[in-house]
Amino acid sequence: MLAAPPPVEHAKRPLARQLGEAGARQRSKMGVGDMGKDKHGALHTSPERGKESTRGDALAGTHAPAPAPMPASRRLLVRLIHLWGRWTRGVTLGVRAVVLDANGAVLLLRHTYVPGWHLPGGAVDPGETAEAALLRELFEETAVTATEPPRLHGLLLNLHLGARDHVAVYVVERFERGTARVPNREIAEIGVFAPHALPPDTTPATRRRLVEVLEGRPAAAHW
Repeated sequence: MLAAPPPVEHAKRPLARQLGEAGARQRSKMGVGDMGKDKHGALHTSPERGKESTRGDALAGTHAPAPAPMPASRRLLVRLIHLWGRWTRGVTLGVRAVVLDANGAVLLLRHTYVPGWHLPGGAVDPGETAEAALLRELFEETAVTATEPPRLHGLLLNLHLGARDHVAVYVVERFERGTARVPNREIAEIGVFAPHALPPDTTPATRRRLVEVLEGRPAAAHW
């Protein structure tokens, strides 16, 4: 089973540098589309309690409450990051990883400036392949190193960021995990959850991807 990492503190950096870095890694830092109604979409909470539900119902969020609204100041910052990415990159491509351990538990993370639990991932840098970007982001964010090539689940169009944003979703089932340096300026928390006991504010797109992967469904056309 995956172990929770110890906390560590990081020094603050100027906002301009944060925007530059965030623009270059916008997929991970914005929740990749789950904020669609509010820009890229919605804490570690206790597992679901009460009546039983099917795995599909649990993943789809049948019993999950609506995510808390994001403060206006954070919505503005996320919007600026989105615009930065569009101005500097044009067409954008991001990657996400569905990391499953031997018990079928999934690795999720929570960012410091957007609500909800998300799949790890980020933006593909110029001159970088999607798979290389996935492996890099996965290690940078969670200290996970894939020990065999990840499996491509699908390439999805993310209309929440305009008509030019795509997300490549990969499945990682063989890996080694080191000690992640969290919390930091970007990642608030990392958690490992059974599919039927996801945090209530796991984002809708994250739940949809887990339903597809765990139930053997094809990837949807849209994020």
